[in-house]
Amino acid sequence: MHPHTANLPRRIALIGAPTDIGAGARGASMGPEALRVADLGPVIEAQGFEVVDRGNLYGPANPWQPPVEGYRHLDEVAAWNRAVHDAVHDELSQGNLPILLGGDHCLGIGSISAVARHCRAAGKKLRVLWLDAHADFNTNALTPTGNIHGMPVACLCGYGPAQITGLSGQTPDIEAGWVRQIGIRSVDQGEKRLVHEAGLEVFDMRYLDEMGMRATMQAALAGLDDDTHLHVSFDVDFLDPEIAPGVGTTVPGGPTYREAQLCMEMIADTGLMRSLDVVELNPAFDVRNKTAELAVDLIESLFGKSTLMRRGV
Repeated sequence: MHPHTANLPRRIALIGAPTDIGAGARGASMGPEALRVADLGPVIEAQGFEVVDRGNLYGPANPWQPPVEGYRHLDEVAAWNRAVHDAVHDELSQGNLPILLGGDHCLGIGSISAVARHCRAAGKKLRVLWLDAHADFNTNALTPTGNIHGMPVACLCGYGPAQITGLSGQTPDIEAGWVRQIGIRSVDQGEKRLVHEAGLEVFDMRYLDEMGMRATMQAALAGLDDDTHLHVSFDVDFLDPEIAPGVGTTVPGGPTYREAQLCMEMIADTGLMRSLDVVELNPAFDVRNKTAELAVDLIESLFGKSTLMRRGV
């Protein structure tokens, strides 16, 4: 076992949330099964962990309606996020490491609010790594689409409707200063202003290109200590669409396979990851499940598989 991931919780819980309720394209609802088909459970087990698959959560079907007051499917999004919140919080309470298998990224609201609630009760600091092509910091006034998968970070930081803010028991659920966004390359104009106002720390693709992945991750992981709960929210569209076509919202110019591997290995090296979201995998746009297989490959690195042949590793 990787020396740093040896102190992760021994039991990993997979929680499927098969919905595309917050997305603009159908198909992310098939993401959890595609990850299972790509052997996510056995791959993590091979790194020395016990994996329990909790199966899939249930929630309302996608009614495929236009936005109402700037939000599409708000009631349904709220129902799914309550279910996710309860499931993730339950695993954390048992000392397990939950992996949320999405589903679209609106589910980060339920997942991260549960983590925030857990950290507050345990007196731990929280750091959220948001690996994504998009800042997901829209509001109903700013959104061009009404799709709530473009709003989860804003909602978690208190910019959102009552149904999906404060799920952790207080509003805002998290402070913007706890978040590090990596790989960002698509931000709407109004959203950009709000990101700056809120004080979100964003390592966009220009930063990555100029500084390299190593310096980026060193900056994003700076200041962590043993009292920090590290949550990773991995939107598969973080990756370059050339290697990961299976997402509904591709943005060219994302991290390469090697860059993504380094990103995951450096997270693993902290030994502090305690919860994970894997979202926006859309098999309807994929080629022979290759995006799911790549995602599983990268998650394997998060759990300690090292490509390095170093003495003592």
